Amino acid sequence: MSFLGVTSSLTGRRWVGLSADQDRLAQAMVQQTGLPDALCRTLTRLGVPADQAQQYLTPQLRDLLPDPRSLRDMEKAAARFLQAVQNRQRIAIFADYDVDGGSSAALLITWLRQMGLAATLYVPDRIDEGYGPNASAMADLAQTHDLIICVDCGTLSHDAIAAAKGADVVVLDHHLGSETLPPALAVVNPNRQDEPGDLAHLCAAAVVFLMLVEVNRQMREAGQKGPDLMAMLDLVALATVADVAPLTGVNRALVRQGLTVMARRQRPGLVALSDIARMDSAPNSYHLGFLLGPRVNAGGRIGQADLGARLLATDNPNEAAALAERLDQLNTDRRDIEQRVRAEAMAQAEERGLDAPLVWAAGDGWHPGVVGIVAARLKEATNRPAVVIGMDDDEGKGSGRSVSGVDLGAAIQRLAAEGHLIKGGGHKMAAGLTVARDKLEDAMARLSDLLAKQGAGTAGPADLRLDSILMPGAATVDLIDRIESAGPFGAGAPAPRYAFPDMQVHFAKQVGETHLKLTLGNAPDSRIDAICFGAFETALGPALTQHAGQRFHLAGRLELNTWGGRQSVQLRLEDAAPVL
Repeated sequence: MSFLGVTSSLTGRRWVGLSADQDRLAQAMVQQTGLPDALCRTLTRLGVPADQAQQYLTPQLRDLLPDPRSLRDMEKAAARFLQAVQNRQRIAIFADYDVDGGSSAALLITWLRQMGLAATLYVPDRIDEGYGPNASAMADLAQTHDLIICVDCGTLSHDAIAAAKGADVVVLDHHLGSETLPPALAVVNPNRQDEPGDLAHLCAAAVVFLMLVEVNRQMREAGQKGPDLMAMLDLVALATVADVAPLTGVNRALVRQGLTVMARRQRPGLVALSDIARMDSAPNSYHLGFLLGPRVNAGGRIGQADLGARLLATDNPNEAAALAERLDQLNTDRRDIEQRVRAEAMAQAEERGLDAPLVWAAGDGWHPGVVGIVAARLKEATNRPAVVIGMDDDEGKGSGRSVSGVDLGAAIQRLAAEGHLIKGGGHKMAAGLTVARDKLEDAMARLSDLLAKQGAGTAGPADLRLDSILMPGAATVDLIDRIESAGPFGAGAPAPRYAFPDMQVHFAKQVGETHLKLTLGNAPDSRIDAICFGAFETALGPALTQHAGQRFHLAGRLELNTWGGRQSVQLRLEDAAPVL
């Protein structure tokens, strides 16, 4: 049943509220706990029982953190790492070029620095070397190092790890494993095929953090004290959000505590990046995912691959400021490149058809550093798994993003095993691949078939899910503070959306090329300010500026707007529907 009778909004979506059962549970929670109705509806939607509501609102990491030893090879990996530290051996860190890889490397570098040790950082070039360890780099590192730690990569790198003769290799990863493991001393990965999968939602930085927990435990057992790990949770939080790991269970506790650590502004790299991104309030998951994450990623996408990891790892404020400025400029350049590729990819995908189980596009000269972002945009626009591939000579490198309930990584891995790809892998929601030009069409047809068997392509435009109705007068700073206690919100735990019914547009002004700033109300003394990003890329912009007195049901998320040291409530408008 549609919410407020909206079956097709201005963006073509049906509005859906809580089910009848959820509505009853929310009302019972209000009576049992005395918490605000809006908060209870959010908790109910997140599956929190009334008798666990207070505990959920104050999660304790010590209660949720798993025993590191529950992961295979963990004790062996930690012991070898500690042996290298105690014997002052030469350590190299081979890291992926994204936020998760950079955060993972920075965790190890920070820990080692506090123990008086340095490590060699190696981040492969996305274009020249591609994802993960390669035989040449590993062989070179093995000649001058005793221990190589692969973070956020390595699980499928059998040949490359075999080439690291003379050095021990430890893999700390979270990408899907195959039936056989690489010849490493230890492979710690909750997504190994012989793991039960109860920690499959961890990102690589969380796996690295768990190893350091185990290292500190082994040191305590030997009467020694290790570095303060809680002070490093800002890195785990950044990686968890940026890698779109679900913010449930221990992930939620890691991010929540990590945001508290980040707010202390003690890591020079994150301080410099926050300032250049003009963050003027306490960090939250939105800041991590949309302001900090893309800038850290920019080096690996179109610039120098190790910039992000170096920024996160440095303890020098001057170096941090210089790196942050460089990454900020690269992120601006990345947006320009992305915009061009996005337009071409969407046009190609529309010509091919947007109702298949898979939406895909491939083009010559498309920068491999932006194909993942463009794939995410296609996925969001079509509610279908999407793959975008940049072709170069006889092969292409691509990236895919999936929708809930469709395991793209497993499908890509099977495609590679069947010989349709040169290589490929990933996890449920994201994957990468390399494909020969002459196999492109067949590979995408086979992938579409595999995804169809998982149910891809059956959904229409995504429903817009709403927690409840609110009036402008009820949208207070205090209410937002209470609702934030159910966060942080993100993947796996979406932030609540609210419907404001029968609203009048009192003020509307275009901001920049595509955005819209508004003041809305349903009575002279009951108004709320709103911002609608990308309004003029949809039907929202024209409808809300040329309304001719038309009233609208409005939907979006509440946020605090800080200006001049004062806080006010703002609606981040996502959708609207004319009142009929």
